[in-house]
Amino acid sequence: MRRIVIMGAGGRDFHNFNTAYRSDAGTTVVAFTAAQIPGIDDRTYPASLAGPRYPDGIPIVGEERLTDIIRREHVDDVVLAYSDLSHEDVMHKASLVLAAGADFRLLGPNATMVRSTKPVVAVCAVRTGCGKSQTSRRVGQLLVESGLRVALVRHPMPYGDLERMRVQRFATIADIDASDPTVEEREEYEAPVRLGMVMYAGVDYEAILRRAELEADVIIWDGGNNDFPFYVPDLLITVLDPLRPGHEVAYHPGETNLRMADVLVVNKTDSADPRSVDQVIANVARINPRAVLIRAASPVTLDDGPSLEGKRVLVIEDGPTITHGGMPFGAGTVAARQAGAAELVDPRPYAVGSIAQTFAKYPAIGAVLPAMGYGDEQLRELAETIRATDCDAVVVGTPFDLGRLVDLGHPTRRARYELREIGSPSLSTVLKPYLEKWSGSHGG
Repeated sequence: MRRIVIMGAGGRDFHNFNTAYRSDAGTTVVAFTAAQIPGIDDRTYPASLAGPRYPDGIPIVGEERLTDIIRREHVDDVVLAYSDLSHEDVMHKASLVLAAGADFRLLGPNATMVRSTKPVVAVCAVRTGCGKSQTSRRVGQLLVESGLRVALVRHPMPYGDLERMRVQRFATIADIDASDPTVEEREEYEAPVRLGMVMYAGVDYEAILRRAELEADVIIWDGGNNDFPFYVPDLLITVLDPLRPGHEVAYHPGETNLRMADVLVVNKTDSADPRSVDQVIANVARINPRAVLIRAASPVTLDDGPSLEGKRVLVIEDGPTITHGGMPFGAGTVAARQAGAAELVDPRPYAVGSIAQTFAKYPAIGAVLPAMGYGDEQLRELAETIRATDCDAVVVGTPFDLGRLVDLGHPTRRARYELREIGSPSLSTVLKPYLEKWSGSHGG
């Protein structure tokens, strides 16, 4: 009987348990550890999800307690099960585990991918913030326009009641509202639903898949961070970011996605230095020359609103992209600069509570405000920080309407961005033979 700890961040960790360990009589998982996301430790993975071998569930504790747990619980194996870590950081964690006496493990696709009865298009990335969401929306749009019924399954964000979140289905904005989602969940769920796709998410991803298969002709896997898919893909699309050249070969498990991809989308070619684009393409040619290469942009537009010309502007950006994604800015910054903002106001002097703690934890954040909203209290602190900031206007660069949730206290404009392929090949040409096959075989 091998004793296991799974290192996670509320997503891949639970999936690895469900697929590799839940029914394995030769192992006992003694704990999950939690990182990256605030407030997801000091919980229990419930018995109803853990199965009959775990009548008391499985504790979830902070990663800082890992060494103590390994020694106290006589742990044999520690499994790393979260994403967007530099290769160097992965080996620092491995060294910590080995020094405490345990083996360090990574579970791969064969051990964790679930096979679907329906075609699966997976969209993944080499880093958080490359542009997976708009790529998934573009793929979904092409599938829907061809007459296929589409279910988009999003990588897990189980930050609430795990039992209640086992299988989540969202067909309307009201469905999303009723789930009491975090800001990060809204960022990912609202746009696909508005485009006519049914969204699925949750905790038990085999159960989610079986439910989605009942109403969909094609499944889109929309990855989180730079994780690889939970489902066996018929087509794997990986998105790369030339604003961070070289990261495609320096982060786990993004390099895995680069190597496995059938299609590689080099996004943001309109805003990146051409030399950086060339560097990314050279790495692609060296590592995965068989993949189809698509060049793309994600042009940013602003909703109607007050002029930003010459104004002092607070920019609110997508939280994960700015925090563990390591980007100093995002689409909101690009939009504000294009609109003539005279100054981007630094929100740090006005930050309160957990928002101030976020800036302390991620000192590389630029003069932008990450849209942190993991719970009602943090959302209130975010709103308080925004209202307190001395600025003329706010640009919201998140993929959903933050002003629908909180009073921002300033004139506001919202930035939007969609994927636009440049030249040939495009996603439509790559998907064409698949669409013909799937359209001819679906039941309508």
